[in-house]
Amino acid sequence: MIIRLSTAALAVASVFPSLAQAATEQPTVVVTATRQAQRADESLADVTVIGREQIERAGSTFSLPELLARQPGIQMASSGGPGKATDIFIRGASPRQTLLIVDGMRLGSTTLGSPSWQDIPLSQIERIEIVRGPASALYGADAIGGVIQIFTRKGEGAPKADAFVGVGSYGTRETSAGVSGGTDKLSYSVRGGYAENDGFSAIYSKTKQPYYYNPDKDPYRNSNFSAKLGYSVADGHEVGASILYATSRNHYDSGLGFDNYSNNIQNAWNLFSRNRLTDIWTSTVRFGQSVDDSKDFASYAPSGASIKTTQQQFMWQNDIRLPVGTLLAAYENLHQKAVNQDTFDVSRSINSALLGWTAGFGPHKVQLNARHDDNSQFGGKTTGYAGYGYQILPTLRVQGSIGNAFRAPTFNELYYPGYGNANLRPESAYNKEVGLLWEQHGHSVSATYFRNRISNLIVNDQNFIPQNVGSARLEGISLGYGGQLAGFDIVANIDFLDPKDLDTGTRLQRRANKTGNLAISRSFAALTVGAEWQGSSGRYDRTNEVNPMGGYGLVNAFAKYALTKELGLEARANNILDKQYETAWGFKTAGANVFFGVRYAPK
Repeated sequence: MIIRLSTAALAVASVFPSLAQAATEQPTVVVTATRQAQRADESLADVTVIGREQIERAGSTFSLPELLARQPGIQMASSGGPGKATDIFIRGASPRQTLLIVDGMRLGSTTLGSPSWQDIPLSQIERIEIVRGPASALYGADAIGGVIQIFTRKGEGAPKADAFVGVGSYGTRETSAGVSGGTDKLSYSVRGGYAENDGFSAIYSKTKQPYYYNPDKDPYRNSNFSAKLGYSVADGHEVGASILYATSRNHYDSGLGFDNYSNNIQNAWNLFSRNRLTDIWTSTVRFGQSVDDSKDFASYAPSGASIKTTQQQFMWQNDIRLPVGTLLAAYENLHQKAVNQDTFDVSRSINSALLGWTAGFGPHKVQLNARHDDNSQFGGKTTGYAGYGYQILPTLRVQGSIGNAFRAPTFNELYYPGYGNANLRPESAYNKEVGLLWEQHGHSVSATYFRNRISNLIVNDQNFIPQNVGSARLEGISLGYGGQLAGFDIVANIDFLDPKDLDTGTRLQRRANKTGNLAISRSFAALTVGAEWQGSSGRYDRTNEVNPMGGYGLVNAFAKYALTKELGLEARANNILDKQYETAWGFKTAGANVFFGVRYAPK
């Protein structure tokens, strides 16, 4: 299906396609695509950058998963509103095949295999970088669909304080405040926040979810904190640290007669030293730890059942400027530990070495990466990536890449009593893609075709024991546009996806074939107004195309009014048409809702 669509899709791209982000006068710098700083418009990877301004425009009623789902190539499935378990799919890859990094540190559950996206607060995020496509040659296991890296808030310039307070539908309340600043030697940022929502019944249909149904409201609250510090010891020598900490309580439905809830903690901290050893050699050493900790209080465990994942990480990266291009040479050590109360206490270590070379000469751009991971459980795994771009015209570039990736089995898949399989091998993926990018006079257009073949898929057999028996193909086209037309800022994207289980010939669960987003805004002196549309075709909640869920289209609107240069009023209305829809079978989503806020943010 995707092949037949490609010609028509490229034609659409030339007229009104979609893009990861609009072009700006100041070039955006990204690091996730190569692990080295480069201009986003020179990246050979399929990259999106979400800046602080876009995050603030999203408003409190948007969670991190909802913001991500408005980006090209990303879909989301939520189990019942704010704070509920949420899955992220990049280019149709499973939630376990996407890697989350926070300030250079892996964050996520090694028992479930995916992060708690819903618990990471937008108020603590400075920037998000999204790299679509296999990235194991840079980051190791689990980066089959792509990598999302979050950078916490930073400080610069004169000391200043900022604050935000807002209220909205479903009893939504949010406050946050911070202090930041910097000099030639020192930069700092310290901030905290709190948000809560009275929620609604996570499961709306007793018919669809008879065992778990409970008509009560399922509230959510989140307290969070972040800090970042950097100090220049001497010219070319910097040391620093950062921390992100979020704790939440989430109530959820799991049958009548008990108020089920979970207490959750997400945190990631790191220390680093960046040293320019010579004019061409910079060394960066980073050490840190991340924690994903959850304790459930449910009818089956009224006194609480705890699952805790700890990931201790060490990295030494060397960036060496060559006569042509830049060399990357790095060593990493990752120690993962999981404790499932009364079930298992296990750990594993991974030692990794990686090399990379990125260069541009004339109209040519090249990126090569290779990595070897030695895992104490399943042995060695080598991955690679090769990308090439050619500047056909000053405004037009064609690029392509090939690469492989893998996902390590989770601790639950390996060791859960009665349901684990210690003989599991990693899932493997091989991806090919080609893209066309055009930029001129503030307009950007992109079209990317990809084909990702995944083998050794881990699926449960008839006894719910995981086995390496599956295979899948993720094939699609992503189109994008960003720019200004008639005074309006416009960002749009549309994705065509064919996520197929090759063993059964059916579509993979919870993936739509077509998704699209459109955002239009305009500023009038102190006032900025805008509207958004998000659309999705239907999908199936279970394998073998069971439990169909209909497509939907959502309309949102937002406004921001600057009372002064520092003080502004914000308003947002989501799902204005009060569309009833599902992203997970039987689980409710928010109806029409509004949010109002006041933000004090000195520039």
